Amino acid sequence: MSTYLPAEYEPPGRPGRNATLFVVSDGSGSTAEAALDAAMVQFPEVAFTIIRRPGVRTREQVLSVVRDATMTQGIIVHTIVVQEIRQILVRECRQRIIPHFDLIGPLIGHISQAVGMRPILRPGAARRIDPEYYQRVESIQYTVQHDDGQSIATLDQADIVLVGVSRSSKTPLSIYLSMRGMKVANIPIVLGIAPPPQLREIDQRRIVALTIDAEYLAQIRRNRLEALGQPATGDYTDLDKIREELAYLRRIVRSGYPWPIVNITHKSVEEAAKEVIAVIEAQRDLAGNRDDADALLRPLPYLGDDRP
Repeated sequence: MSTYLPAEYEPPGRPGRNATLFVVSDGSGSTAEAALDAAMVQFPEVAFTIIRRPGVRTREQVLSVVRDATMTQGIIVHTIVVQEIRQILVRECRQRIIPHFDLIGPLIGHISQAVGMRPILRPGAARRIDPEYYQRVESIQYTVQHDDGQSIATLDQADIVLVGVSRSSKTPLSIYLSMRGMKVANIPIVLGIAPPPQLREIDQRRIVALTIDAEYLAQIRRNRLEALGQPATGDYTDLDKIREELAYLRRIVRSGYPWPIVNITHKSVEEAAKEVIAVIEAQRDLAGNRDDADALLRPLPYLGDDRP
């Protein structure tokens, strides 16, 4: 049974935590990693350590994973399709009270019952080495290399460029979009510092600015500093300074940089990604329907709650 949690919900305990996650599979582990990525981006204040254990197909390999998870107080997320190995892992986790989540076994069982057929239970059957797979890999590599203003010389190769202040979900959103085959770069907007000139030189239809409510951003920044064991004080978390940063972002957007703005406050990465893709497509349609060359330089309506 699923439980609805309001956007302002805060789990009990100290905000900002560390977590060690074991990705265990008898194949490549890509299925588990994709699900894990979608879950982790919902906790931007948590410092995750990911330990990958692909190709786990023997009892000895299972016991090795369980021992390591016990020592690190880790969480095991697995997609083991071979029933015997899966049962060993589940039994060992239960005996040692290790949190564990089977992402594939129950689903295979339900489908088998529904269709009246036995599964092939072949590890790695989901991995298809095709052009789309290589495109995703290339997109992820590009996005990682162009995170937080890096590799600015090849900014023109990006399918999407996200700009925004610190902790406005630029990186999680970039990674999410890259896993869907898009090359994404993100550029930080810092109060009092002009954006890199390369932003003027690339196709303006590819640029989207991200904004966020000041109070919500202040809380995210405080959580992040506390997770790192640093004092949550100073300009970085000061509400007035944050409002100045966001106002500076809006001035840049409106003054010679007419990019649409997406407000990501209380939105999941999936929701924000849909809005970014929608606004990129809208800009392309706008340019395609106009005859004059100035079409690309005209701003689109703002999305979300941040309005002029």
